[in-house]
Amino acid sequence: MTISPRFCRTLVKIAGVKIAAVRIAVVAIAAAGVLLIASHPLQAQDRAAQPNVIELLADSDSRYKIAGERTPEITVKAGEQLLLRVTARRGKTWNRDGSIHGFSLLRAKDRTRVEGWDLLLKPGKQEFQLTAPAEPGEYVVVCTVICSEDHEGMHMKFTVLP
Repeated sequence: MTISPRFCRTLVKIAGVKIAAVRIAVVAIAAAGVLLIASHPLQAQDRAAQPNVIELLADSDSRYKIAGERTPEITVKAGEQLLLRVTARRGKTWNRDGSIHGFSLLRAKDRTRVEGWDLLLKPGKQEFQLTAPAEPGEYVVVCTVICSEDHEGMHMKFTVLP
């Protein structure tokens, strides 16, 4: 039986091992209880076409949330391709254009904006294809739409690794 490239990437991610160009075909021989693994090269487009997917909730209580995290934080690699998948829930107020939350990335050291990272969020689900900043360091995500009286608390840490 051959395992899909997506499953292989999941296995590699879970194991914490970097196997850049390997497709794994697994043959299980149940009677003998033996597991044989053979590898085959992945095509370059299989590797390059898979961005790091980040799922985020911009909630009605004026907080960013990530499933399974008490304090949401995003950590990425410098220059990495990202797919930001956001679900936005309406706060108490919103912009005239219908934006209910914002998502702007600022450099933590001087609070300057990162180009291409000033997003306006409408109600519902939306996706943004982005590239992580090239400069490693600490950043902060802030909401740029006055969404409620708790708007000032709508921020989270964003770390870029080398």
